[in-house]
Amino acid sequence: MREGWDNPNIFQICTLNESNSVIKKRQEIGRGLRLCVNQEGERVFGFDVNTLTVMANESYEEFAKQLQKEIEEDTGIKFGLIEEHTFANIVTPDENGEEAYLGVDKSEGLWKHLYEQKYIDNKGKVQDSLKMDLKANTVTLPDGYEAVSPQIISLLKKVAGNLNIKDASNRRVVTLNKEVYLSEEFTELWNRIKYKTTYRVKFDEAALVEACAKEIRDHLVVGKSRFQYSKAGIEISQGGVGADVVEESSFVYDPKDFELPDIVTYLQNETNLTRRTIVEILTKSGKLEQFKNNPQKFIEQAMGMIQRTMRHFVVDGIKYEKIGDDSYYAQEIFEDQELAGYLNQNLQESAKGVYDYVVYDSDVEKNFAISFENNSSVKVYAKLPSFFKIDTPLGSYNPDWAVVIEKEGVERLYFVVETKSSLFTDALRPAEQAKIDCSLAHFDALGDDVVFIKATKMSDVEDVVYG
Repeated sequence: MREGWDNPNIFQICTLNESNSVIKKRQEIGRGLRLCVNQEGERVFGFDVNTLTVMANESYEEFAKQLQKEIEEDTGIKFGLIEEHTFANIVTPDENGEEAYLGVDKSEGLWKHLYEQKYIDNKGKVQDSLKMDLKANTVTLPDGYEAVSPQIISLLKKVAGNLNIKDASNRRVVTLNKEVYLSEEFTELWNRIKYKTTYRVKFDEAALVEACAKEIRDHLVVGKSRFQYSKAGIEISQGGVGADVVEESSFVYDPKDFELPDIVTYLQNETNLTRRTIVEILTKSGKLEQFKNNPQKFIEQAMGMIQRTMRHFVVDGIKYEKIGDDSYYAQEIFEDQELAGYLNQNLQESAKGVYDYVVYDSDVEKNFAISFENNSSVKVYAKLPSFFKIDTPLGSYNPDWAVVIEKEGVERLYFVVETKSSLFTDALRPAEQAKIDCSLAHFDALGDDVVFIKATKMSDVEDVVYG
């Protein structure tokens, strides 16, 4: 379907190979999008015949996103753009009750209103504020448009789509704030938190076997293997490219159709438990009969249940020790970081931080950065870089902040802060909470000079400072 292929009647494309070539994808899709011809060689118009079905080897969302990007690059069309004449063709009743068009003048007036409300920029690009108000059904329209407000809102939703437009003029390269980086306060802070640790875990093996077997016995349910088929339609509109599943079906396999894998070896490799322990857990669970129904699903569920149970035993029995004075994260690594971001999207200006901007990942982190900047008790702080990791049996963990707070203008306190949207343990994923508990044990091993806390807002930190 590349060079030399000249068949306009292509209705299905099945991509069996993984390809990162933009040109190859354009050639394939381009040939499938040609208008088909009849027996006389004449073009046939209309979607009844000209429907291209693509069986993509990516997810439908990823395929639609890539297709949208290719269309923008190839044609110059920009999705998510509202022009002054966008609303001109909306049908509205006139004074005599007959249908008429909204017209260019009213369309321009509506465009100006959207710009004044900061729903769009001066080029008509949709802003996040419009998307949020559309989702909350709180979009404000000017007087005189009440009769056509449903059509306007419908058109706005189509144009806004799910696009995440980033304004290139707002891009900033993050640079080191040397006044803070070389300050006495930050050096003292870093010298307290920089050291690496090692851990040992001790737990009751018999109790672990009983707990894992009970978890599998009470919660594991595995039916027979099924092949599930989903068909989706791709729609291209002003708002972008989207996909909706329109048909689903399934086929049940007979367990005799496949050979059973070595479940003991697989679980041993994934959990680091001994073969004897794995066999004992599976035997005591009483669920081995279901292994034949769907071996892969059984292994995945059993592995997840064993790992979740192990987390409780690991965290309860873990002990950290400082490796030594020569094993630590060097402060100079901050100088090698290459960071960048976008204003009003993931950057917050900083005067007390190690960099001139804080690159945040959530609104919670953004609010913390603002609070650190505005709080007079905070002397310096740092968004801990990705290289700063704490080893745990569940994988490495990267805390959020390191901060120096001056209490009552005299005493300096040193904190590592993990920001979460909730302080309740039940609201966090078990693996995440277990890593936080391990991090607490890590900083305890470094001494009493650093306090590790979990917080949702600055006042939670102050409760520890003045508590």
